[in-house]
Amino acid sequence: QVHLVESGGGLVQAGGSLRLSCVSSGDRFFFHLNEIEWYRQAPGKQRDLVASVPAGGSATYDHSVSGRFTASRDNTRTWTDLQMDSLKPEDTGNYICCLRSYCGRGTQVTVSS
Repeated sequence: QVHLVESGGGLVQAGGSLRLSCVSSGDRFFFHLNEIEWYRQAPGKQRDLVASVPAGGSATYDHSVSGRFTASRDNTRTWTDLQMDSLKPEDTGNYICCLRSYCGRGTQVTVSS
């Protein structure tokens, strides 16, 4: 069993920054071996993948956040961060981290114009 908890969301003005974190508890090896995904879900819209962090190798990003977001993971402590810079109002949404079929409940990010 894996349990994921996100934190770090909040209200920020356009151009600002936030750093989200996602802590995984449970099977440490499951965390080590699998890709972590960060999704954004805006009200009334589908969940969109914004960043993926593989077990080994570099993170990949949706074109809408590339160059502004940086995803990283710390396997020794089973957590992942999403650094978000130059935020835009369209970045607003509930940010959810997932590990295979396990997902947290998300943390809300609101960017005002």
